[in-house]
Amino acid sequence: MSHPAPTAPGQQGRNPARPPAHVASPTDTGMIPIIRQPEPPQQQRRIFSPGFGLRGPRRNRHVVTADELAAISMPLGDDGVIIGTDPESHPAVLGLSRPTPFDVVLVGGLWLAQVLALRAAATGARVGVETGRPQAWQQLAQAAGGGQQCVTVYPVGRVPAQGPSVSSPVVLFRDCGIRPPRGRVTSVPWQAVVTVLPFVSEHAPRWLSQAHLVGIQRISPYETEAVRDTLGIPEDQLQHLPTLHDGVALWCTRKHQKFVMTEPTDAETGLLGVARRMD
Repeated sequence: MSHPAPTAPGQQGRNPARPPAHVASPTDTGMIPIIRQPEPPQQQRRIFSPGFGLRGPRRNRHVVTADELAAISMPLGDDGVIIGTDPESHPAVLGLSRPTPFDVVLVGGLWLAQVLALRAAATGARVGVETGRPQAWQQLAQAAGGGQQCVTVYPVGRVPAQGPSVSSPVVLFRDCGIRPPRGRVTSVPWQAVVTVLPFVSEHAPRWLSQAHLVGIQRISPYETEAVRDTLGIPEDQLQHLPTLHDGVALWCTRKHQKFVMTEPTDAETGLLGVARRMD
């Protein structure tokens, strides 16, 4: 007849004792193992989830009233090529990269045309030059872009399609004399065309009337008559055109006119020389 195992005093009615977590064995080293209990899920999330940890400084929220919103502003201007300063010493910016076709006529010298080409390339535009005097543009094409091919010189009538886009705008300079031929590449969205005329000839009114913007450097009194009849420039501004400084040009549309002084940078002076009207 079997008998139940004796129980220790005070353990009546309790569950039998649990076996020890570690039982000695012949190879036991005597080290007591450390048994880590799994951490609660909530504590794990606090360790591995971002946003927890030491609390930083607490400050008041930046809150303004509706009446104070008008005081929060940021001045924004035009983007494009800085061609100089106006009589009020404000920067004059010429936006050549546009989502619409844009034609510019510059009645002036090679120096101002090349300054515009350098600054257009500095804004990230691809510059093409259609010219009958490639030797005058070759040095600029090699120096522009710091080793990158951003200015390309083409013979007259040999300009291929440029493929302009919003991420790769194009500015084409046509330096083809007093009577430029009809160009194969015209102004399209994100591709502006700048036609350079050395002076106002009998063929110039046709180009001036079709342009969206005209820049005029120093011209003779006889040439001012053709400019007045074509562009309708006020008489008080026309009288200054025969005496303009080499670095000054009158930029005008049908409604607006502004004198702009173009001052070269040290790099432009080292490459192109000082400002000059005649080549």
